Amino acid sequence: MNKADEIPKEEAPEELYERKSFKIDPGQEALRIDKWVQQRIENASRSKVQQAIEAGFLTVNGKPVKNNYKIKPGDDILLMSLVNPETTEVKPENIPLNIVFEDDTVMVLNKPPNMVVHPGVGNYTGTLLNGIAYYLLQQKPNLTEEDLPRYGLVHRIDKNTTGLIVLAKSPDAAAHLAKQFFNHTVSRKYVALVWGNVEQDEGTVVAHVGRHQRHRKMFEAYPEGESGKHAITHYSVMERFNYVTLVQCRLETGRTHQIRVHMKHIGHTLFNDWEYGGDKILKGTIYAKYKQFVDNCFAICPRVALHAATLGFIHPKTNKELFFEAPLPDDIRLLIEKWRGYIHKKTEI
Repeated sequence: MNKADEIPKEEAPEELYERKSFKIDPGQEALRIDKWVQQRIENASRSKVQQAIEAGFLTVNGKPVKNNYKIKPGDDILLMSLVNPETTEVKPENIPLNIVFEDDTVMVLNKPPNMVVHPGVGNYTGTLLNGIAYYLLQQKPNLTEEDLPRYGLVHRIDKNTTGLIVLAKSPDAAAHLAKQFFNHTVSRKYVALVWGNVEQDEGTVVAHVGRHQRHRKMFEAYPEGESGKHAITHYSVMERFNYVTLVQCRLETGRTHQIRVHMKHIGHTLFNDWEYGGDKILKGTIYAKYKQFVDNCFAICPRVALHAATLGFIHPKTNKELFFEAPLPDDIRLLIEKWRGYIHKKTEI
């Protein structure tokens, strides 16, 4: 097996933080908590660890502690840790941003299609975070690389998914939002066009989501407890077009590709989702006119038909509920109108 084909050990969730729990061994010597944590997180600087502890990313026996706390045998430590923390330099780039809401604590953005959220292997420039870095530097030119809120992205959406994403502008806000994602109190609804006529008007998919065993960039649904991580998606039908269905999906958990994997798992692959086979005609007729119609639909929306439509959370500073909606982008809106027109013509005949 080539190194490029190796299956990563980490099944990274959509949220960029994960819980790590530790029980201190009976023979453990007294050691400062910041030093102990630094030894367990790859590429973590002492200052970043101290900032995280001060912001409440770590608790000992259920309570926050200070950096000079010394661990004792039997301590239960819960750490919210970055999943595969990015070490790539964030180069500020003048990229247009669609900012829905902003104050000194959080920023909510409406992400366009074909944009990666943060820099990583193969995507070092042109990401949402590159644009945010530039934007923040225009506001405060004295900001340094260390000051840029890389930690602030507590969740993400796929490159070709559009819609709402929240960024924290301080370590305290990041910790507050990360806890809301962990506790499943963040409200998130997506709109998706899927292949097939979804039988039930509403339902729930419960299946673990984990890395595909052969294709490392894909994910798969597994029986509970077999592999992957626990995942729940609630869905409801918005509109039916015989061969495709417009659905709304509410995430209870946030795993990478969760909606795409879960809907495929129940036989309704997302429209034009090329990674999971949705870029082929999965339902419909064998007639050439229908094939041409679907090809035209693929051209109108040349990406997976998935949009993060709503986002609700508690503001980290004011503790007030915030709720945001992002209208359907033009490509998905036009795609729906085309299917609606196609079905209308069929019923007229």
